[in-house]
Amino acid sequence: MTETTLQLGHASALPQSPEEAQLDRVPNPHSDTDYLARFTVPEFTSLCPVTGQPDFAILVIDYVPGPWLVESKSLKLYMHSFRNHGAFHEDCTVAIGKRLADLLEPRYLRIGGYWYPRGGIPIDVFWQTGELPKNLWLPDQGVAPYRAR
Repeated sequence: MTETTLQLGHASALPQSPEEAQLDRVPNPHSDTDYLARFTVPEFTSLCPVTGQPDFAILVIDYVPGPWLVESKSLKLYMHSFRNHGAFHEDCTVAIGKRLADLLEPRYLRIGGYWYPRGGIPIDVFWQTGELPKNLWLPDQGVAPYRAR
């Protein structure tokens, strides 16, 4: 991606599906340094592919950038594109992780999908790729396990 194709700084229509959503990347100015970047999506929504009912999750994405960083406006629009997308929890979580890994070529990436109960059962989905550098601190994702009230 070049700066002229970035959505940042321009009016952007909401994508109708994850496939239509444009994810932008920018060069990492510290590509010679291992560090962790985290994005938290506390109000992620998608649709159940069977019932059409909304599903809700907290997504936490941790990555050690390689040559690229994800541009946060495009990430926000990409996450919003799932609002009318029907897919199971596992599919949403893993597809997001794989798309980011393909785009960014990170040294390490993990995504935790902490889904609210559907049918009385919460589903948590985790996916990762790459090796965490030995010198890097990886904090807990900070989402409490689901406990019945």
